[in-house]
Amino acid sequence: MKLDQITNTELSILQVLWRRGEATSKDIADVLYEEVTAPKLASSQKLVERLEAKGCVQRDRSQRAHRYRPLVSQEEYLRNRLKSLADRLCDGAITPLVTALLRTKGLPRKQREELRKVIDDLWPSK
Repeated sequence: MKLDQITNTELSILQVLWRRGEATSKDIADVLYEEVTAPKLASSQKLVERLEAKGCVQRDRSQRAHRYRPLVSQEEYLRNRLKSLADRLCDGAITPLVTALLRTKGLPRKQREELRKVIDDLWPSK
């Protein structure tokens, strides 16, 4: 899987698939474009085929309109991209990245509680 080679446009297609679970290229074009034209549909099809070639989506050819589903989860993609960012900016250390995110002003209470739960689940106190 070539997660570090996903373009922003390809990422927008993955985001559609993560929300829906699976979709045709027409479904994807309907979400991405206000007005779906033949060139936009062709563009959507080409992009999803690139994602398939990169091992990020799987095509179901059993129906006339082929359906695509993601082979990579949003969490797996995030982990990969954050690890790459940590490698580039922080000599591989994730603590500076996490600290910078946590110090973001306006982090809603619900998100803070979710973070505490994740930390408690991963590293329970004795």
